[in-house]
Amino acid sequence: METLEGAGVVVTGAGGGIGAALARRFAAEGARVAVNDLDAARAEAVATECGGTAVPGDASEAVDAARDALGGRVDVYCANAGLASGGDAFAEEDVWAAAWDVNVMAHVRASRALLPEWLERGSGRFVSTVSAAGLLTMIGAAPYSVTKHGALAYAEWLQLTYAHRGLKVHAVCPQGVRTDMLAATGTAGDLVLKPTAIEPEDVADALFLAMAEDRFLVLPHPEVAGYYRARAADNGRWLAGMNHLQQKWEQGGA
Repeated sequence: METLEGAGVVVTGAGGGIGAALARRFAAEGARVAVNDLDAARAEAVATECGGTAVPGDASEAVDAARDALGGRVDVYCANAGLASGGDAFAEEDVWAAAWDVNVMAHVRASRALLPEWLERGSGRFVSTVSAAGLLTMIGAAPYSVTKHGALAYAEWLQLTYAHRGLKVHAVCPQGVRTDMLAATGTAGDLVLKPTAIEPEDVADALFLAMAEDRFLVLPHPEVAGYYRARAADNGRWLAGMNHLQQKWEQGGA
């Protein structure tokens, strides 16, 4: 992997959790980090801690402000901000719309703003915090699962379309990570995610290993690879197993 010393890095949703861990790790590697978060105080706290610059506000509108903060050049963009929207097929329209906007369209808007300069100079790195839900699914969370599938699909599309022009893309797909988002998953998270939850710093470690190996898919929980293979090898069996898990959840996890 090329050196990160002096590189301009943007991390959205970096006021805590995975985003904060990524900001700290990039800063430790010598990068100049723009820390984005809706919560200005949290963004400022993380930026102060890692010697970066706070860029508070909506992740969809972070590129221009971050570019200014970094002296005009962005080398790495971490599309990390996300919404863990629960609900089933009957979730309200505004819940679906917000999930699409943050989990998918924010990535699209960022890439629109960054691709022209990246393609012109033949280099750039786009990191998409997806979730294992994008490879598999998540019970009790239709908007989250569907939009995380969309985030993975968009990251794959970027990679297959622009790899030969210097773009490197990484899709980060952890299961449970000990963050505020995990705490908000409720009983479904208790059943599926919390037993094997890892620390945000473990996710940062997995990303940096993938960058060193020039690898698209980042699996902080290695077992997810087996689940993904099983899903592809026998989709009907996998769906039956997930339906069994759904029933177990409906029965209180018994």
